[in-house]
Amino acid sequence: TTCLFVASPSGVRLVGGLHRCEGRVEVKQNGQWGTVCDDGWDIKDVAVVCRELGCGAANGTPSGILYEPPAENEQKVFIQGVSCTGTEDTLAQCEQEEAYNCLHNEDAGALCENPESPLSPVPENVRLADGPGHCKGRVEVKHQKQWYSVCQTGWSLRAAKVVCRQLGCGRAVLTQKRCNKPAQGQRSIWLSQMSCSGREATLQDCPSGPWGKSTCIHDEDTWVECEDPFDLRLVGGDKLCSGRLEVLHKGVWGSVCDDNWGEKEDQVVCKQLGCGKSLSPSFKDRKSYGPGVGRIWLDNVHCSGEEQSLEQCQHRFWGYHDCTHQEDVAVICSG
Repeated sequence: TTCLFVASPSGVRLVGGLHRCEGRVEVKQNGQWGTVCDDGWDIKDVAVVCRELGCGAANGTPSGILYEPPAENEQKVFIQGVSCTGTEDTLAQCEQEEAYNCLHNEDAGALCENPESPLSPVPENVRLADGPGHCKGRVEVKHQKQWYSVCQTGWSLRAAKVVCRQLGCGRAVLTQKRCNKPAQGQRSIWLSQMSCSGREATLQDCPSGPWGKSTCIHDEDTWVECEDPFDLRLVGGDKLCSGRLEVLHKGVWGSVCDDNWGEKEDQVVCKQLGCGKSLSPSFKDRKSYGPGVGRIWLDNVHCSGEEQSLEQCQHRFWGYHDCTHQEDVAVICSG
């Protein structure tokens, strides 16, 4: 397959639906909007579109021809054979092929929950309760409109990774029993014997013991802590896909040192931002965005090039470096 990366953080949209979270799927390439062929299109692909657009859960894979007005004849079908695992942040990160034999009667559609509608709230089915923010707390799951605790029995860091990803948080850093009384749950214990590989899109995809069949007590409630959501941006340029690289950690934006930085690291950044491929800028072009100020978060970053996020690359511990802002990384992508 040929991986094509749709341009810009707003490189996907839904057209013709009753709200912005429903409609015919369109992607942007080279300033033009085109459609997506429904060959291989499934609910995992829709889930990624919903996540990228900030919508709720994926509810269906309707045909794109249901939505009016239909795609214009001169509009191209850009991609087909989309294959997402369901864990990607953007459609650009999924495997996909350049369309070669699709017509508009095969346009793909997507139906997501609309978070702006008071009649259609985003359905939560897992949460971290009683913690500071939504990325730390006691694990609770929703079953038939009721919330239940999750027993530590069978729980692992792999299961915590799934929860952190499902909640849009950063990497899992801690999982443990929560024995202090204020943080113990008062709800029924409904789920135990979780067995996750860590690659599941949601906790509900993990094998588990029977619902409601638990001999656990609340001393065995599961507590999980995730890092805050990882984010990055390119600043100082006149467009979103070029500039000095900044990453978000603990709510603070900081720069990245260029020690050992190279082409593979550039490509991961461009991929994560949905900005196409790196243009391999010269030293002079990189320095045209100027030095940053404040924190220097990352140093000695090393990527294989296969990572979907810079967060997955090796690096020194957050905030540890031997750099000045004269060594700040800048990236220029094609998007």
